[in-house]
Amino acid sequence: MSADASSSSAPGGDAAPAEQSHPYTLETLKAHNTRADLWMLLHGKVYNVTKFLDEHPGGDEVMVEEAGRDATEAFEDVGHSDEAREMLPKMYLGEFHGETKEKKVKRATATGAASSSGGGLTYLVPFLAIIAAYFGWRLFLA
Repeated sequence: MSADASSSSAPGGDAAPAEQSHPYTLETLKAHNTRADLWMLLHGKVYNVTKFLDEHPGGDEVMVEEAGRDATEAFEDVGHSDEAREMLPKMYLGEFHGETKEKKVKRATATGAASSSGGGLTYLVPFLAIIAAYFGWRLFLA
C-alpha cells in the first residue's frame, strides 16, 4: 500500500517520497503544526496538508486547530465527502507509528462513561419515583 501511495503522492506533494524513510511519530507530527508546514494524522496515516489550507472549504483555522494530534475524530465528525477523501492520497506521507495521547484518553473516558452510565442508579431513581407516587396516591385515596 505504501508503494501505491508514494507513487500517487509524487505528482501532488514533492516532499512525500523523501519523507517516507523515517517513522512518523507524535513528536514528528507536532513539529509540523504551522500554516507554513502542516501535517495531519487521519486513520493512522500522516498527510502533508500545507498546500490545501487555502482551498479547505471550512477554512484553515479548523485544520491548524487539529495539527500535532490525531485529527481522525474531527475529520469524521464533520462528515467529509467522497471527493474530499479522494484528495488524501495526493497528500499522503506515510504510516503513523506509536500511540496518540487522544487514543489513551478516549479509552479511559469511554470506560469511565460506561461504568457511570451503566450503573443501577439510571434505573433505580425512576423506579423509586414511581413507587413513591403509587404509595402517595394510595395514601390520599384511603
